[in-house]
Amino acid sequence: MRTELLAPAGDLERLKVAVIYGADAVYFGGKQFSLRARASNFTLDDIKEAVSFAHAHGTKVYVTVNIIPHNSDFTGLEDYLVKLQEYGVDAIICASQAIGAICKKVAPDLEVHISTQQTTINSSAVNYWQSRGADRIVLGREVTYDEMLEIMKKVTLPVEVFIHGGMCANYSGRCTISNVLTNRDANRGGCAQSCRWNYHLWHDEQLLDNEDCMMSLGSKDMCTIDYIQRLLEAGVCSMKIEGRMKTAYYIASIVKGYRMLIDSYYDDGKISNEDLEKAEYYMTLASNRDTFNGFYPGVPDREGQLYNFITTASQSFIANVKGYDEETGEALIEVRNHFEVNDELVIMNPRGDDVRFKVERMTDENGNEVEVANKPMQLLKIKVPVRVDEYTFIHK
Repeated sequence: MRTELLAPAGDLERLKVAVIYGADAVYFGGKQFSLRARASNFTLDDIKEAVSFAHAHGTKVYVTVNIIPHNSDFTGLEDYLVKLQEYGVDAIICASQAIGAICKKVAPDLEVHISTQQTTINSSAVNYWQSRGADRIVLGREVTYDEMLEIMKKVTLPVEVFIHGGMCANYSGRCTISNVLTNRDANRGGCAQSCRWNYHLWHDEQLLDNEDCMMSLGSKDMCTIDYIQRLLEAGVCSMKIEGRMKTAYYIASIVKGYRMLIDSYYDDGKISNEDLEKAEYYMTLASNRDTFNGFYPGVPDREGQLYNFITTASQSFIANVKGYDEETGEALIEVRNHFEVNDELVIMNPRGDDVRFKVERMTDENGNEVEVANKPMQLLKIKVPVRVDEYTFIHK
């Protein structure tokens, strides 16, 4: 059984990007019952369209119903789950035994995947969830690789693990810094990511930091390309990318990188150093934080910690394709960052090798010549050397 690549989606556009760039399954939240309340999230109509699009491409759909519910949070839950089943959703991801039990009762065709919010980091807990009817367990990110192997020897429930994205400052989902500082409940979808703020550090009356190097409580992001072959050999059922708040370009580049590694393993029986170098290139295209291997090598030391956290937006992404004219070979693109005539650009193909080309000519929608593209969201036409489809990305 092949290990699936599971990608996040904050809205329909990002879902389609994840599917087109090679995700075997996608996950997202609805307007209710889901964490990441600040993501755009999906209406019921969106969910219906998402399932139709994903299934047409052979991709599964998982909906997060992963709040830690108070009594008031159950209102409308049963009807919601019934609708998800009616629309053909493949599974829910939940963190509550109560929600899982209700799902099994009213929507039995839906698989129940137990969220990382439950911090399942031992085999006894996995077996407990299996006894309660769970169909899959998402291990906590706090498990080392060796611990994961030991767990998998003692369980039969399919195991999903994280391979990429943000890490929590506490056991995943059990931090209350956001609640205390902003009155936004992390376990009900409102996390303000307070661990990533910059803080002054005091000892008694002495200030220990300075403005150039303030303190952060957060960790570096997870990036586990070095562990992908070992995870595939271990037989995990799914490898999950975190990031429902991330951009479509980020999802495209990260999914493409991991898709390439997984395919190389299944095609060649191993992942080569050249494959790893290519994957690392894709990982850096849209990322703006330092990364490390998470807990897989062992409990992180200071090298996993963020220091003087500053977010810098990547400028490599310059346009996405909105259409293509077969007769003229021109792509209609939506500008995102500055580029000019005679610049060398790269078409990031959803599948297959990327294509480099030089911009020889640009026109706006009225046919006027344009020398410099510097208006975000402007629509331009450029000649491209290969056919391109919607949701194809172009970068420097």
